[in-house]
Amino acid sequence: MTTAVFENEVVTQALVRFLTLPSLSGEFALITIDNGHDHTRPSTFGPGGLASLDAALDEIAARSPAPVAIGVTGKPFIFAVGADLSGVPTITDAAMAREIAETGHRVFRRLKDSPVPTFAFVNGVALGGGLELALHCDYRTISSTAMVAFPEVFLGLVPGWGGTQLLPNLIGIDPAVTVIVENALAQNKMTPAPKAAKLGIADAVLEPADFLERSLEWAVGVVGGDVAISRPEVDTAAWDEAIGRARAIVAGRTRNASPGAVRAVELLDLARNGVGADAFTAGTAAEDDALTDLLMSDPLRASLYSFDLVNKRAKRPAGAPDKSLARKVTKVGVVGAGLMASQLAMLFVRQLKVPVVLTDIDQARVDKGVAYVHGELDKLALRGRLNQDKLNQLKGLVTGSLSKDVFADADLVIEAVFEEMSVKQQVFAEVEAIVSPECVLATNTSALSVTEMASKLEHPERVVGLHFFNPVAVLPLLEVVRAEQTDDATLATAFSVGKSLKKSCVLVADAPAFVVNRLLTRFLGEVTASVEQGTPVAVADRALDPLGLPMTPFELLTLVGPPVALHVAERMHEAFPDRFSVGEGLKKMVELGKSSVYSEPGVVDPELEGIDAGDSPQTEAEVRQRAVEALAQEIRLMLDEGVVQAVQDIDLCMLLGAGWPFWLGGISAHLDRAGVSEKVTGERFLPRGVASLPA
Repeated sequence: MTTAVFENEVVTQALVRFLTLPSLSGEFALITIDNGHDHTRPSTFGPGGLASLDAALDEIAARSPAPVAIGVTGKPFIFAVGADLSGVPTITDAAMAREIAETGHRVFRRLKDSPVPTFAFVNGVALGGGLELALHCDYRTISSTAMVAFPEVFLGLVPGWGGTQLLPNLIGIDPAVTVIVENALAQNKMTPAPKAAKLGIADAVLEPADFLERSLEWAVGVVGGDVAISRPEVDTAAWDEAIGRARAIVAGRTRNASPGAVRAVELLDLARNGVGADAFTAGTAAEDDALTDLLMSDPLRASLYSFDLVNKRAKRPAGAPDKSLARKVTKVGVVGAGLMASQLAMLFVRQLKVPVVLTDIDQARVDKGVAYVHGELDKLALRGRLNQDKLNQLKGLVTGSLSKDVFADADLVIEAVFEEMSVKQQVFAEVEAIVSPECVLATNTSALSVTEMASKLEHPERVVGLHFFNPVAVLPLLEVVRAEQTDDATLATAFSVGKSLKKSCVLVADAPAFVVNRLLTRFLGEVTASVEQGTPVAVADRALDPLGLPMTPFELLTLVGPPVALHVAERMHEAFPDRFSVGEGLKKMVELGKSSVYSEPGVVDPELEGIDAGDSPQTEAEVRQRAVEALAQEIRLMLDEGVVQAVQDIDLCMLLGAGWPFWLGGISAHLDRAGVSEKVTGERFLPRGVASLPA
């Protein structure tokens, strides 16, 4: 029995029923795992949940005569979603961490080693330890609407209750690398039931309406020999190539900075020894070691801090006004029909399902913008995401015009025109003359002052910043910018619209470049400055690899685009000339029309030769220290200026707007544990024990 206790654990109970089924010579023992809540609070396994499952298996073992088969299923819509991560902060030493790991293995293994056939009836979502529970059973059915995944590597963990050993020996090592490593590092991509069955994770796909009844019938057929299950031999010769692919994925996406990802690949490599009794014991012991080490690490605690930010704080934005103040939005206007404006139009029509009208200065641009949206809708239809009726409906909602008069009945108009203050002020003046007094005017500016933009209007209180990130359909962050005169009704409408767009909103003050662009510009400016002082481009570009950021500095520059980077750098230099400079190398790139410092991978463009000709080169470690110290300084200044409500909002912005990894805790947790926060600002950003091991 486990002696570990998670404070406030919502215990998942394992409830046993003994069923008499037609054509079955004895009883069928059915375990239902259920935490007593609906599907919005999925079942998880903490110490109490594991103890309940252990007790259920004891009850079955004591039954006389013994049941002829055992099945496990979940509550409606949910099979189980793995370990109870909310209890991790209560794990204060390695012995407790190891006990949790070993207990999960011991209890689940009882299904694998059962003297009678065991079945998992995966009736809904099965993640992490929930999927591992299913893999310990001999046979699996899955509901056609269910999804499965191993999210552990994304969180900086490993599948630690048998998953790294069982899955590759069931479906083959290369598909297992995809499910455990590649999908997890692709923003937790999940596998739908039909594909799970095709991979071999499940043996049969059944419809949800009568899923349990059909699963029991199917199980009776298996026990009676009427249903034969054939599984292909696992190709052990493919192991080296697949592990090589896994290592390349981890290096490419985390730069080997995620301890969990690296350990997961090591465990998958070990699984080549099979899942016979001795090999499986050795494999699960290695999982115990990995889980113990990772649970007692700062990066894992930072990951769980990040997880909470994304799943809790992002859903209740700090500082947002009462949502009852929000006005209804029944029509949206978009000023501009370029790529960003067209992406915004696509997002609004797809999620709000209201009329969206684009305007621009000539018909060709308007037509191109509308055609872009129609083309994106066609792509969704081709992928089966829209039926023909819905496609026709959404296309009909998107129109274009040369006249802003079409905005007369709009409830929200957003501008996405050239980043020039006078141009944006003119646009707002023209729009204000047409729209109703209640219409919200929004700007997608990335760096300009929203307050100044609204200053010449009759109703500046209706203006708000809605800073989306490119690509709009992918990045979930929306910085909601409150200008000096923005009123609560406008702000509430902005948050309501953001939620309807399925974006995570963060309230930010109207400060230069807001949050993400300000920090990225400061960080990138330090790296490019080191190059101008003589650091070779390749050295500077590798300097941040130990943080595991999604892109190197110069990859980021290419993605953002040198002209945009130069515009933001100039804006920041005007605001804070002592900390932000405008690099000569960046100016040269823009003058020459270069999108990258490289002409080919690893080769500096010959026309940019000499950009690192200074006489004070730095090492990778020196460049990295310079960059993180600049980040710490800038974050402290932003908090002092009241740009956000708390440092948690800065971390949330970097997670969702810049894609920075969970194990950094956004960034503040990393700065704290590296000692940078205290060195630069005199104090930590977060208390000890928050996003770190207990003090």
